[in-house]
Amino acid sequence: MQLPINSFKQALRQGKPQIGLWLGLADPYAAEAVAGTGFDWLLIDGEHAPNDLRQTLAQLQAVAPYPVHPVARPVSGDTALIKQLLDIGAQTLLVPMVETAEQAKQIVQATRYPPVGIRGVGSSLARSSRWSQIDNYLHQADAQICVLVQVETKKGLENLQAITNVEGVDGVFFGPADLSASMGHLGDPLHPAVQQAIIDGIKTVCQSGKAPGILMSNQTLARQYLELGARFVAVGVDTSLLVSAATTLAKAFKPEAATTTKQGNVY
Repeated sequence: MQLPINSFKQALRQGKPQIGLWLGLADPYAAEAVAGTGFDWLLIDGEHAPNDLRQTLAQLQAVAPYPVHPVARPVSGDTALIKQLLDIGAQTLLVPMVETAEQAKQIVQATRYPPVGIRGVGSSLARSSRWSQIDNYLHQADAQICVLVQVETKKGLENLQAITNVEGVDGVFFGPADLSASMGHLGDPLHPAVQQAIIDGIKTVCQSGKAPGILMSNQTLARQYLELGARFVAVGVDTSLLVSAATTLAKAFKPEAATTTKQGNVY
C-alpha cells in the first residue's frame, strides 16, 4: 500500500491557488455532503467548532473518497494533540495563535519523527500508516506533512518574517477576526488598518517563498487576496451558508421573519 501524496502541499509549492470551505457543523454527514462540490480543501475546525478527536477522524474518513484535501485545525499547537491528529491520518494542519518563531519551530518538530523532530512513534496503531500496511511509512511520512500556522495578533505580525523563515512552515494564515481584535478594532475586520496589515502580511509571506492564506467570504476581498498572491483561501463557512440559505427561504414565505445583519462580518 502506498502513502497518500499530499496534493495540497504540492499545489502550494507550485503556486496553484487552493480554494477552500470551512467546516463548523462538526458532522461527518455534512462534511461528506460538501466534499464533492468542487472545493480544493476543507477545514475541519477543532478550535471554534465542537470537534473532538473522534469527530475529526469521522470527517477525515467521510471525505476520503472525494477529490478534496482535508485540513485539520487543532485548538492549539500542543505537541501531544498534533501527534494524535497525525496518527488519525491528517496530513495538513492549521495551527492557531502562533506569535513567535520558537512556537513555529516547536509545531514543525511535533510533526516530524526523530531525529529531525519529536513526533511519537506509534504508527502500527494508527490510521496514518493504515495500521502498518503502508510500506516504509516512518521514513516517508515527514515529506507529506504540511504545516500551516496562523498569525492573528499584533505580536505575530511583529514576528511575521521570523515565523515565515522557519524551515518546515509551508504557509502562513491570517485570521482577520482575531487580528482586528488584537489591533483594537474588535468586530471590525474590514477596518482599513486591519486590511492593510493583511495585505502587507501576504506580501511578506510571498517574498519569503511560502504560501499565504486566509478565510474570507467577501468575494471581492477574497479575489483581491488571490491577486496579491494568497495561495490557500477559504471563501465560506458551512454554518454561515446554512443559516443564510435558511433565512432567505424563511423570509420568502414570512417577510416579517426577524433577521440580524452583522456589519463587517467576513465569515
